[in-house]
Amino acid sequence: MPLLALVICLCQVNFADAQNTSLQKKLNKMQTKQYKAKVKELKKGKWEVFGTANTLEVALLQHYNELAKEGTTEIMGITTSTNKNIGKDKIYMSAISDYAKTSGSNIRARIVDDMGSTLGTEEMAEFEHFYAAYENAVEKEIKGEVQPSFMIYRELSTKKGTTMYEFQGYYIVNEDAASKARIRAFENAAKESAVAQKYAEKVSGFIREAFE
Repeated sequence: MPLLALVICLCQVNFADAQNTSLQKKLNKMQTKQYKAKVKELKKGKWEVFGTANTLEVALLQHYNELAKEGTTEIMGITTSTNKNIGKDKIYMSAISDYAKTSGSNIRARIVDDMGSTLGTEEMAEFEHFYAAYENAVEKEIKGEVQPSFMIYRELSTKKGTTMYEFQGYYIVNEDAASKARIRAFENAAKESAVAQKYAEKVSGFIREAFE
């Protein structure tokens, strides 16, 4: 390689490296700012960590570190209970249920937007039954892919000697595994839906794209 071309090439590499370093520094700065703001928000709301000896700061930092990994996403559950242990179980089911409902809403929106003009009234009605079956199937399939991250709680009120607590639970999901779980859910739900089987290839494509 001629000397001039080599110099130009090295300059381009150095410039790209410098640009990447600058962007990474900006990202780290923004993430640190986001982390501090979230800690401040939770403390102001009088939230406390439940089920671990970690402080709120450590629990949240570990959570953000997991989210920084490629292909991971967060799901969250919210519930109330007078019993902390019952609240822990309820919030997990809340997160699973919300994920399933979001999955159902996403696929409904895609089908209506992309296929609504070509589907007949009966087929649209059939799909309405399919959405409910699909959401139920997602609930069952996604459970094994959801990893608990941390849970927080705070006291809402005390009436007649009984304290009510509000809970928020945060969970980590690997999107590749979640996508496979949604496809399994589709395959199970489609067994009872002629219209879903008819448009299986297109609908399964929507499901794969739903959380991208």
